[in-house]
Formats: sequence, structure tokens, C-alpha cells
Amino acid sequence: MRVPEQIHHYQNAVMNSSRWENFEPREDDILITTSYKAGTTWMQGICAALVFQQPQPPVAQDELSPWLDANFAPIEDVLAQLDALTNRRYIKTHAPLDGIRYYDKVKYIFIGRDGKDVFMSMWSHWNNMRPEAIDDLNNAPDRQGPTLPHPPESLVLAFTDWLERASFEWEQDGYPFWSHLHHAQSWWDYKHLDNILFVHFNDLLADLDGEMRRISAYLDIPVNEDIWPDLLNGVSFHEMKANADKMAPGANHGLWKNNSDFFHKGNNKRWQGVLGQDQIQRYDDMARERMSPDLAMWLASGNQ
Repeated sequence: MRVPEQIHHYQNAVMNSSRWENFEPREDDILITTSYKAGTTWMQGICAALVFQQPQPPVAQDELSPWLDANFAPIEDVLAQLDALTNRRYIKTHAPLDGIRYYDKVKYIFIGRDGKDVFMSMWSHWNNMRPEAIDDLNNAPDRQGPTLPHPPESLVLAFTDWLERASFEWEQDGYPFWSHLHHAQSWWDYKHLDNILFVHFNDLLADLDGEMRRISAYLDIPVNEDIWPDLLNGVSFHEMKANADKMAPGANHGLWKNNSDFFHKGNNKRWQGVLGQDQIQRYDDMARERMSPDLAMWLASGNQ
């Protein structure tokens, strides 16, 4: 059976995939992955509810579920934080599967979302970053690879750059971050593996109860019907936004102008009436060109 191989090194001002090299997995670990802005924090909330069997985690998510590849703290500190956890761990990564070591004993959850929706959410996220935080990332002493520019004034021009420019030579799009399309394909190529579960943002919106039950079964966590309504309510968009100081990544590290705005809208199709028809068509064409047909179809709409 084909298994993933690590063939690329992703490093820029925001992340460094080599930070996984000294990670020691536990057999019950959960690894949550998206390119970005596809439901990572939502899935962390879902995993917290299932692991702890309560609507919100006992402490801030940053203390329980770090973004391991992020250049936000010394990797030794992050690994020590993870080693000290006694609960079942759920960890996030934004690295493509061709940039990190694959562990056959852990369980991965990949969350997909249409790229146009991803960009609109990323635009809000980018503009919510404090300028000083962006400067700190770019000026870090050990920073290597591309810097992260401050967001430009024009969303439309930023979307064109995101479509037509890349940050890494083996990618074709995704500037100034990394390719949403390549990231998705790197995981989809191994959908035959039993320890990778694919979940779509649209399906979470349409049937949170059903999808959360599917995730619970995949993680071998029995459903307690007595508390299930409370768990569902705890991971609703409204509740996670209301608890942004606890649920938003980096909430206590000065990354955001407003923690609550990390949870911006929680919906789709905000690009309608904002992006030009030619840009919409260009993205749809690229998705079909650069991904397998089944992935392009699934990423656009999910299973609903």
C-alpha cells in the first residue's frame, strides 16, 4: 500500500515544516490539518468537546492544541508542552502531507473547503493580524524563506496574486501563504489510508450533528446522548465566537486586533459580488487543472 513521503521543506515567516522532525507521536494522537481557513479551529473545538466530554475545553486551546509548524514559539517549548499533556492530544498542522513525516498509528482529520471561501476568510484573518505581529514574524532572527507582507488595500488584487503567484517553487499559487490546491491534493492522494478522515466545511454547516457523530466514531469515542446537545451547542459558531478568548488560536499572544473577529462570519459565498466573474472562472479552471477531478468536485461542495 502506498504511503506518504516527505519530499519538500516548507518554510517562510509563518511556518516551518521541519519543526515536526523531533515530534514523538502517541498512538491515540489526533492530527488536524487544513491549508488554512477551512475549519481548523472549528475542528479543534469539536475534538476538544469529544476528548473532554464537555462543551468547552478546560483551558485555552493554545495550551492544548498548538500549531506545531508555526514559528510562534521555540519548538522545544512546544514539544515540552505536548509531552506534559495527559489528555488525548489533538494537534494542528497546516503543512501539506509531502512536507511532514507520516505516522501510521495516529489519526488524521483533513478539513476541505472551496478555495474562494478560503480566500475570503483568509482576507479577513490577514487584516485582523496586528501589523506589529506581522513585523515580528518577518524580523525573527531565525526567519528563513518568504516574508509575510502586510495586506494590500485591494482584496481583488490580492486574490489575483493568490491565484497567479506562489511562495514555493514546486507550487503554482497561494501567495503569500502556500497553495490551498496543492495542499488538498497532497492529502487526497492518500485517501485510501484508513487513518485519514476527510471532512468538508459545507457538511459541518449543513449537518453538524451527523458530521460530529461520524468524527466521534472515527476517533472511537462513544456518543453520550445525555450530554450530546450540550457538546453540539458548545461547538456552534455563536458559542465559539462568544468564547474567542479561549478558543481562538494565539488569543493570548497579541496576534489579533480583535480575538472575536477571528471568528468572522462562519459562512460561505461571501465572494459573490466581490470577486469578478473572470476571477471566479479562473479559480474554478485552476481547481480542475491542478487537482484530480474527484477532489476538485469534493472541494467545491463537499458531500451535501
